[in-house]
Amino acid sequence: MKSLILFVALATAVPAVAEVSVTAPANQSNVSTTVHYVATAMTTCTHGVSAMGIYTAPGVLAYTVSGSSLNTELTLNPGTYNTVVQEWDNCGGATKTPITITVGGGPVKVTAPANGSSVGSPVQFVASATTSCPAGVAAMGIYTAPGVLAYKVNGAVLNTPLTLKGGTYQTVVEEWDNCGGAATTPITITVGSGGHSGQFAHLEQQSPGWTGYALLRPTYNICTSCVPTGPQVTWAMTQGVTSPALSGNSTRMDIGGQADYSDVLWNNHLIGDFSSQGLPDSNRSIVPNLHNFTYDVYFYATDLSVSQALEFDINQFVNGQSFIWGHECRIAGGNEWDIWDNQGQKWHPTGVACNPVNNSWNHLVIHVQRTSDNQLLFQSISLNGQTATLNYSESPTSTTWYGITINYQQNGNYVQQPYSIWLDNLTFTYF
Repeated sequence: MKSLILFVALATAVPAVAEVSVTAPANQSNVSTTVHYVATAMTTCTHGVSAMGIYTAPGVLAYTVSGSSLNTELTLNPGTYNTVVQEWDNCGGATKTPITITVGGGPVKVTAPANGSSVGSPVQFVASATTSCPAGVAAMGIYTAPGVLAYKVNGAVLNTPLTLKGGTYQTVVEEWDNCGGAATTPITITVGSGGHSGQFAHLEQQSPGWTGYALLRPTYNICTSCVPTGPQVTWAMTQGVTSPALSGNSTRMDIGGQADYSDVLWNNHLIGDFSSQGLPDSNRSIVPNLHNFTYDVYFYATDLSVSQALEFDINQFVNGQSFIWGHECRIAGGNEWDIWDNQGQKWHPTGVACNPVNNSWNHLVIHVQRTSDNQLLFQSISLNGQTATLNYSESPTSTTWYGITINYQQNGNYVQQPYSIWLDNLTFTYF
């Protein structure tokens, strides 16, 4: 590629060379009705890339955006599509990459909660709908009992928590299309009574609660002599940032310094010892009864290439056992998800790609579970609508700590190049 670019630079009569790289969806993949497209373009045109777009059929331009990157969702009916992602440069040229996908699923597909499952409150409902109506899906809703419409949203995607009292519910998820039709999927659930469940929203905006620590190689233990102003490692957490922001206020996390490959860990004690949420659980009645956890966050960056990795952890310390659900998105380190090996005290590659996008909000959802026989279960990782099911389990280690905490971490590269990550809508759900 370097020699080709050099040749183009020397021979100005040759047209510009361009490339369209599509990271999602994968070619020849099966996808849901909400299809997430992520792509970037480059060109040797001296004036750069003008715009990018998606064709869902020949001559059908479903989406366009200015610039050299694309990150959007398209709702498509079931079927096979020979889609094309195209770039147009400012020299009059264009390049495209074909992506063939098969869109599947029934009229109403409910991914959570599972039919016949026992759940805590609030109950997270996640569903999508398709229709043969040419005008598409108008709305979706949840009935918690006959004639009791507890929630309704416009469009073909539904994702919401519902607070329900203990008991058995014959719920129904329904879609209404723009042709006067409707379809339903019944979901029977049992909501536990007397248990503990809940959700902490906008944790990135919480102050106090977060504590930052520097981690230096080779041991990566907490550096007790390090301070945020450096010089080995520098770090900062700035709340109330209005741009970029999804909710109106995001939080910027910065690292830098002089010590290469150094990390900064931010930790928040949610329940139990040193609780930031007013839940010290002094009689130890909450934490032992919690088994299911979800880490849901949006993050934004302008230059992810300088990040060695980003880490998102859920930690439970109960009955003398330590459960560390560590998740690391290697970026400069190789664009792959790793999970923490509790017994081996090392990272375990998953084979799942991790390719967050610059100058766009990336949505990450992590589901984990402490099983009934006290094993760690890494259930799934979803990044920008692409879900990888892991279902990987292992054993905990021992501890004297008690409670539930979460971590967020940024890792430095080979020259500890400074960089910023913005966080928004950080939500933690437990039951």
